[in-house]
Amino acid sequence: MKKIFTLLLVLTMVLSLAACGSKKDTTDADTTDATTTDTETTDTETKDADTTDETVEATDGEASKITIWAWDPNFNIAIMEAAKEIYAKDNPDVEIEIVDYAKGDLEQKLHTMLASGMTDGLPDIVLIEDYNSQKYLQSYPGSFADLTDKFDYTEFADYKVGLMTLDSKIYGVPFDSGVSGLFYRSDYLEEAGYSASDLENITWDQFIEIGEKVFEVTGHQMMATDPNDGGLMRIMLNGAGSWYFDADGNATIANNEALAEAVRVYRDMVNSPMTKITSGWGEWVGAINSGEVASITTGVWITGSVKAEASQKGLWAVAPTPKLTVSGAVNASNLGGSSWYVLSSSENVDTAVDFLNKNFTNSDFYQQILVDRGAVGSYLPAASGDAYANEDEFFGGQVVFGDFAKWMDEIPSLNYGLFTYEADSAILSVMPGVYEGGSIEEAMMAAEEQVKNLIN
Repeated sequence: MKKIFTLLLVLTMVLSLAACGSKKDTTDADTTDATTTDTETTDTETKDADTTDETVEATDGEASKITIWAWDPNFNIAIMEAAKEIYAKDNPDVEIEIVDYAKGDLEQKLHTMLASGMTDGLPDIVLIEDYNSQKYLQSYPGSFADLTDKFDYTEFADYKVGLMTLDSKIYGVPFDSGVSGLFYRSDYLEEAGYSASDLENITWDQFIEIGEKVFEVTGHQMMATDPNDGGLMRIMLNGAGSWYFDADGNATIANNEALAEAVRVYRDMVNSPMTKITSGWGEWVGAINSGEVASITTGVWITGSVKAEASQKGLWAVAPTPKLTVSGAVNASNLGGSSWYVLSSSENVDTAVDFLNKNFTNSDFYQQILVDRGAVGSYLPAASGDAYANEDEFFGGQVVFGDFAKWMDEIPSLNYGLFTYEADSAILSVMPGVYEGGSIEEAMMAAEEQVKNLIN
C-alpha cells in the first residue's frame, strides 16, 4: 500500500477507536470566505454541524432528505442554496441539508470515513476538487455511484468529464470551470504601445517580452507571483496537454519536455524585473487592486476579485492564456474547479441524482449563478444564454464570459492522477536552485525521486 494511505489508515484506526460507542458523529465545521481556487481555504469561523441524522424515507419509497457537503459559503454553498430553492418548488417534501465545511476539513473527514468504512455519517452528495477526483475514485473503489447513464455527458466540457472517468465509467457531475485567462490593464498596455490584438494567442516568451516593455515604459510591473505557489506552472502545463503523471499514474517529472519548458519560463519570470514577488493570496490580489501590476493570469474565479476595485472600471480586458512553445500547446488552460459526486452508500441515490439533474443540466440555472456568483459552469448549452452574451463595462464592453466559455471548450483533457499537490510540493522544493541558475534537468530528476519515494 502506498505510504500516504498507510499513514491515513493509521490515523483512521485511531479516530475510529475514539469514536466507538457513539453512532452519531458530530463535528465542528469551519467555514471559509475565500473564493474557489486550487489553493487551500482559510478557516474564518466555526460552527457545529451534525451530518449523521438517519435518512427518513417517505411511504412511497422516495427519500425525504438528502445531505450535501461543500465548502465556501460565498460560492459553492450559496449556489447549492439557490439549487435547493429551485428544487423545493416541485419537491416540497424533500428536505435538503447543506453542510458548510472548510475545504481541508471536508477532505480529511471524507478520506477518514471512506478508509474506515464508516458510511452512516456520509452525505448523499459531496463536492470534490478536480485535482483530487482520481485519488478518491481509485483509492475507494465502489464508494461513488456510477452515473454514466444518468446524464448526457456530451453536453459537458470534455476535460471535466475525463477527470471523473475511471474504467469507462463516469462518477460525477461537472460543475464550475477553472478556465484561465490573461486579465490585463488595457490602459497600461496602450501606454506601452500594445493593443488587444497584440495579446491574442501569444507564447509565454512573448508575454515576458511584452511585460518587460510595459515595465520599462510605464514603471508598472507586468505580473505578481508567489514563487512558492505552483498554480501558474500548472496552467502552463495543462495548456500543453501534459501533467506530472502518465495515464498509468507513473511520475513523468524528469524528461518531460512541457514541464521543463514551464520551469524554464517560470524561472525567467521570477528573475525578470517585470515581476513583483508576493507572498500569499492577499499580496497577490492586492497587487492588482492597487494598480501596481498590469496583469494576472489565472482561473476565471478571479473575476470577482479583479472587479472588487470599482475605480478601475473600464480599464481591464481579458485575453487568451499564453502557451508554451512545445508541440500540441494551445492558448487555453485550467486552474482549479470542482464537481459533484453521489455516494453509493446513500439510501437516496435516485433523489440525489434527480436533484443534480434538475439544476446542473439547466441552462437557466447557470445563467443565474453566473450573474449572482460569477460561476462559469462546464455545461456547454448554457454558453448560448443571455448572461454569457452580455457586454461587461468593467472589461471595456468585452463579452468576457462568452470568451471564457469559448476557451473552456478548447482546454486539453487530462487525467490529473492521484498526487498533484504532492508533485507540486516536490517541484517547488527544488525551484530555488533553478532560480539561481541550477540545472533544470537535475532539479526535475530530484523532484521525481521525491515523488516516487512518497507514493511507492
